[in-house]
Amino acid sequence: MLVQDSGKLDKWVDHLTKVEIPVLRQTARKLSDLSSNIENQTPRSIAQVIKSDPLMIVKLMRYLQANKQRAQEHEIVEVEQALMMLGLENALEKVPARPLVEDVLGHEHRNALVYLLKVAQRAKAASNYAFDWAVRLHDLHYEEVRIAALLHDIAEMLMWCFSPKEMLMIRMLQTRDKALRSHHAQEKILGFALHDLQLALTIKWKLPELLVHLINDEYRNQQRVRNVFLAVNLARHSANGWDDAALPDDYVEIGNLLHLRPEEVTAIVGVDKKT
Repeated sequence: MLVQDSGKLDKWVDHLTKVEIPVLRQTARKLSDLSSNIENQTPRSIAQVIKSDPLMIVKLMRYLQANKQRAQEHEIVEVEQALMMLGLENALEKVPARPLVEDVLGHEHRNALVYLLKVAQRAKAASNYAFDWAVRLHDLHYEEVRIAALLHDIAEMLMWCFSPKEMLMIRMLQTRDKALRSHHAQEKILGFALHDLQLALTIKWKLPELLVHLINDEYRNQQRVRNVFLAVNLARHSANGWDDAALPDDYVEIGNLLHLRPEEVTAIVGVDKKT
């Protein structure tokens, strides 16, 4: 069993705390268009763009927590609330949609960009599942669950941005050995697991405790965390194709969560339409 290298983990936490988090090009373009007509925008219209990009969300959350006002009584997890707290113009000025992921990676890391975009797309799929299931479970704070699903794999996205060579090595190891667990491959190449990096970052950045809790799989026996966990699993496995061997088990677990039969789960996630 590999021993985690706490020194390497600490260095990456410090590095990712100092760097500007990049955003996707399409996010920057859409926010630029909206900012040119900011007087006619609402928190919802701006939030819809931000919520399409997990990197932009965590960039906003990190700024908000670093500049938290003493008068702020409640933690803010929802993007709309964060924008209302900061003000639209101020938010776009203080949390600019730059640098761009595409510029950070450059032409020499186009493969890493492809994988990053796949993880971001997977996160959006997971957020849609989690949102739908939260509504079905009568969770009045469904937006918190949606954001948690979007940010569940944020450490992986950040490492694709800032450590593309190592991330490609991890992927190569897993391609060669299908039985190799993700965290073992990560520990071998990075010296730590991405889950531990993410936990350390959420603590360092003082992200809302509710959000930190919802993205921590260790609490997946709790309904809201399990919702996020299963949504992320479904998005990850279905990204391999709707014939992925892990999906039948996913349908059973999702059915247990929603009190549905597996065939009813496949219907609500639209498997029949996709196969």
